[in-house]
Amino acid sequence: MIEDRERKTGKELLMIFIKAVVYLFLVYFYIHKPLLYFNYPRVEKVAGALMVFLGPSLIISVVRLTIIYWYIRKHKFKSNVKDNFILGINRIESILNTVFMVVAAVTLFDITLDRFIFSVSIVAAAIAVTFKEYINNMINGLIIMFSDRLSLGDHIRIGDHEGKILDITLINMILQNEDSDMVIIPNSLAFSSVIVNQSKQNTKKLSIEFDMSLANGFTPEYLENHLNKVISSYSENVVEGGLTVKTIAINKDVVIFKAMILLKRYDKVKEREIRRAINTALIRLSATLHGTKENKLS
Repeated sequence: MIEDRERKTGKELLMIFIKAVVYLFLVYFYIHKPLLYFNYPRVEKVAGALMVFLGPSLIISVVRLTIIYWYIRKHKFKSNVKDNFILGINRIESILNTVFMVVAAVTLFDITLDRFIFSVSIVAAAIAVTFKEYINNMINGLIIMFSDRLSLGDHIRIGDHEGKILDITLINMILQNEDSDMVIIPNSLAFSSVIVNQSKQNTKKLSIEFDMSLANGFTPEYLENHLNKVISSYSENVVEGGLTVKTIAINKDVVIFKAMILLKRYDKVKEREIRRAINTALIRLSATLHGTKENKLS
């Protein structure tokens, strides 16, 4: 990963060097106009448009690399880190490059400054009305990227969806759930929803809801003692005394319980094993009682 990052940085530096060389040549030709410009005025216009794009683009690239280098040194991150701040800087660079590319394309045409500003205003207003939701997603995406509450790799829960953050784009947040499915959530929905970031907690909470027949007479204390024996072999992963059983609702025929287990760290494999062990114990407990009742009736 470090070698990949260094290779990527080397390519970025090479691109900056190429941009700088091309831009300096264009500036030289702009000052000392070659005969080609007089014979082919269109070539001069294209060279001018390239200058309009390459100048700001070169500055943006240098500033971006400088900010990222300073940010990594300040926070003592590894060179292969993909932090939200860096992600946001990369997205802003793309947006600014697109803007200057459009401006450079417009300079190819004989448009005065006032007509250009008027045209851009109309186009911007039309885009704002037509792509309102996309713009809203982009703004919310940038806010999320520069927030320190969420980071790539965090395990979060948004509504009914839970998983690890794989990427945050200008439009969507991409999660990977426990089934390794890709869940794509619009940034506007993520920004306006209640998000539980389990990776920012010192512990991870595992919750399991289940119901038992009211006739069994199970109490939360009895179920806690029974399930504590089940998870005793996972002491390295479960916080001591971290299992509790609460009564959620009492209906006509069944009682709905919730078992909550505090885990010392997020471990998807161990979490799945603990969940399976508890579910198996509850199934066997229900089956044993059901079989005992049938024997008494017979």
